[in-house]
Amino acid sequence: MTTLAITDGRVLRPDLTVTAADVLIDQDSGEIREIGPDLASEADDTLDAANSLVTPGFVNGHCHVAMTLLRGYADDKPLETWLREDIWPAEGELTAADIRAGAELGLLELIKSGVTGFADMYFQVPEVAAAVETAGLRARLGHGIVTVGKDGETAREDAATGLEIAREYDGAADGRISTAFMPHSLTTVGSEYLTEFVPKAREAGVPIHYHANETADEVAPIVDEHGVRPLEYAADRGLLEPEDFVAHGVHVDETEIELLAEVGTGVIHCPASNMKLASGMAPVERLREAGVTVGLGTDGAASNNDLSMLDEARDAAMLGKLAADDASAVPAEAVVEMMTRGSADAIGFESGRLEVGAPADLAVIDLEQPHLTPPHDLVSHLAYAVAAADVRHTVCDGRVLMRDREVLTLEATAVRERALEAAEAVVERADA
Repeated sequence: MTTLAITDGRVLRPDLTVTAADVLIDQDSGEIREIGPDLASEADDTLDAANSLVTPGFVNGHCHVAMTLLRGYADDKPLETWLREDIWPAEGELTAADIRAGAELGLLELIKSGVTGFADMYFQVPEVAAAVETAGLRARLGHGIVTVGKDGETAREDAATGLEIAREYDGAADGRISTAFMPHSLTTVGSEYLTEFVPKAREAGVPIHYHANETADEVAPIVDEHGVRPLEYAADRGLLEPEDFVAHGVHVDETEIELLAEVGTGVIHCPASNMKLASGMAPVERLREAGVTVGLGTDGAASNNDLSMLDEARDAAMLGKLAADDASAVPAEAVVEMMTRGSADAIGFESGRLEVGAPADLAVIDLEQPHLTPPHDLVSHLAYAVAAADVRHTVCDGRVLMRDREVLTLEATAVRERALEAAEAVVERADA
């Protein structure tokens, strides 16, 4: 057994108390073996956490990681215009090599910001999976299925690809990769394809993930055509089970909130993207009060425009107060839980908590910064003041992915160079 000790730090416990302790990790099993004092002598290797906070690794519950190539390409437009005029045409020019380059850039950014796990919906999933295997992160991956605007044969092939990817890659990368069946949304995938393929996804034993109620324009067509709210429509077609999770949930009404709580489907809140695209303010406080599992996600870098879960936590806390018209709503403790255990629970990971037997997925935050002084309340600092650049070390599955700000699993300069070359070529083709 090979062991790693995180030494001399302050550890964020599952009850959100902070105690001085070391963390001993069994690197063979990828689990936390012990949390307590003076564990360095029992370890084969150590990571210094002096003057630092040891936290669960952050979990990005909804992302399109390869969209880093389109960061800053199209801004300041409403969702439908942004997608149809800019993003979808540019994505049509992406090659498999481009997606690999964009995925590696996104994974580099995630590691440097303390993220150890994420859920990702995109295409060319084998390229994303290969990047994840190299980078060392934990991921739930899926092929984003879109049938609108396609003939019947092409649409069915896209849905079949989504199912095939979910079956093939579940358990890849020594178990760090899991999968889901991922229809893009309830308005971009035809009802007939949901009827055919959702039962097959259930047979395959994979969860279902999709965008839901992101904008008011996504709600009205379903109400008009089917006479029910979108999540009622989803439930009628078998898309709302305890293992499933939806992205956004901005425009949900009380009936849908109660339905989510009853069935146990999680919601991934993406406040930065929702603000940037003026999609609206999700009723996070009400969702949490109802007992819905709520996690956090960045969405893609094209609508955020970064992949920092720490930025997302701050946005979630502040937007949640505005949405509820209550300064006590969505407090610091809530958003810290949302970006760790909440996201992990929603997307089906066992991580998001530092306790014996839990996966050794963690981040170490350097507290010796002017903006983190004085340390009156470290949970408050995590929610409101810590930045991605404050992350010293990132560990996933017991493996050190970043030590003292140096990423060990990806060559940062080469990743950036490949991504820059790919991004420039994609934009040139898209604008031709």
